[in-house]
Amino acid sequence: MANSNPEIKYTQIFINNEFVNAVSGKTFPTINPSAGKKIVDVAEGDKADVDLAVKAAKAAFDRKAPWRQMDATARAKLIYKLIGLMERDLHYLANLESLDNGKPFNNAVYDVYGSIAALRYSAEWADKITGDTVPSDGPHLTYTRKEPVGVVGQIIPWNYPMLMLAWKWGPALATGCTVVMKPAEQTPLTALYLCSLVKEAGFPAGVVNVVPGYGPTAGHAISVHPDVRKVAFTGSVEIGKIIMAEAAGTLKKVSLELGGKSPLVICDDADVEEAAKIAYAGVFENMGQCCIAATRTFVQEGIYDAFVKKATELAKTRKVGCPFAQDTQHGPQVDETQFKKILGYIEKGKKEGAKLETGGVQEGKEGYFIQPTVFSNVTDEMTIAKEEIFGPVQSIIKFKTLDEVIERANATNFGLAAGIVTKSLNNALVFSNAVEAGSVWVNTYLAVAVQAPFGGYKQSGIGREMGKEGIELYLETKTVSIRLPTKV
Repeated sequence: MANSNPEIKYTQIFINNEFVNAVSGKTFPTINPSAGKKIVDVAEGDKADVDLAVKAAKAAFDRKAPWRQMDATARAKLIYKLIGLMERDLHYLANLESLDNGKPFNNAVYDVYGSIAALRYSAEWADKITGDTVPSDGPHLTYTRKEPVGVVGQIIPWNYPMLMLAWKWGPALATGCTVVMKPAEQTPLTALYLCSLVKEAGFPAGVVNVVPGYGPTAGHAISVHPDVRKVAFTGSVEIGKIIMAEAAGTLKKVSLELGGKSPLVICDDADVEEAAKIAYAGVFENMGQCCIAATRTFVQEGIYDAFVKKATELAKTRKVGCPFAQDTQHGPQVDETQFKKILGYIEKGKKEGAKLETGGVQEGKEGYFIQPTVFSNVTDEMTIAKEEIFGPVQSIIKFKTLDEVIERANATNFGLAAGIVTKSLNNALVFSNAVEAGSVWVNTYLAVAVQAPFGGYKQSGIGREMGKEGIELYLETKTVSIRLPTKV
């Protein structure tokens, strides 16, 4: 089923259910990170293209347009049709994702299933969005309506291209909004193919529009556009702050899912082998390119040395190689920029006194592969313990007491996720209540569920995706009061 050379079918901008060239005629290359070579040129959208996409989305949102006149059940059926087409083309989508992103094919298959689950969950909400009847003083009937926000701009990252698309398309479509999306310039291919499935499923023209391009041009145009009523972004804190500032000019709603420097606390009552496996999965998943990665692994001093030994052994066994090989567990980093950035952090770790247990160098001579890397003797003030690396680097940090490690875990501007491995219910509850993070996992990690809200504290974001809260991000609340007759 794996195919390292899938046919590239769509490379243009998708507006009003049609694939079109950029107004400027410009294109940009998307690169195969396994080889460091161009796959294909993609249309480069900018302000002019975003203007056309927003115009189409605004027309599709008109109260007399087919999309606005459609019953909620009918909207759900369209999402289900899209899901059916994704299931039909599952392996093609996975191959396209592996080629463009570099993740192992088996992981890409898992991402397609995850995307389908996210869309299905949102579709199930479509006919269950209700307001309330409000008891009010005086002769009035007062009730609330939940209505779609309108045209929404969505800007997604390159680490989970299909999943992030589904997390954002799902609630927007279920609630009746229309979409203008910019995929990451590194990974536009699956988003564009999914546009063809949107059209095939029968969505009205203008409901979904996708403009590939760069952040400072296409992304900026979405953030400042006066007809975009909400912008949703997943990515770095740095860019999240820029988007928030740009959106302020039109006071549009903003939801942000940003970075993290997540702590995973291993207590000395834990089974060392099991704890090491949890930490291994938590930090090396998706080549470390994961916003919730457990990159600060705090280990209690009583089992510290044994844990370091086991963690190093596990990292050494991780199979790095071609994403399309059946036994590959670990592909390349997404591009040269990330590749060089991660190697730079590794050098800082060594210079600042951390002990390199394994990895830390390029794997092979072609592409952007980095060996899974483990550092011990890491201290809180080191750069690798403070900054988000977004790569396969595990920093193992020693602690003495639970109270102490809670304070250290919270001593960061991030607050996306956290975890603890312990046999003590008391430890688990104390930590879960005290740690400042949007998701907390006990004796597990990466346990993200489409039914549960996901997002961060502090500079890790604003708002929550998925779950009921994710649906509410795309709704306005309208209060209606009707004076009743006082005499019958």
